[in-house]
Amino acid sequence: MIFSSIFLGAIGPGSWVLIALAVLLLFGGKKIPELMRGLGSGIKEFKDASKDETSDKEEKK
Repeated sequence: MIFSSIFLGAIGPGSWVLIALAVLLLFGGKKIPELMRGLGSGIKEFKDASKDETSDKEEKK
């Protein structure tokens, strides 16, 4: 727990800007929206699967 607060404190706004620029240079402006769409659909599928799992457990009771 202490390690995470130290780690998050070590990354300042300047570091976030450098990280964002590096991502932009690596993937390019056209590829980033595709990556975000893929990430969003993956999160949506995960949420749907977890909801299905909970509803299956409730039906078995």
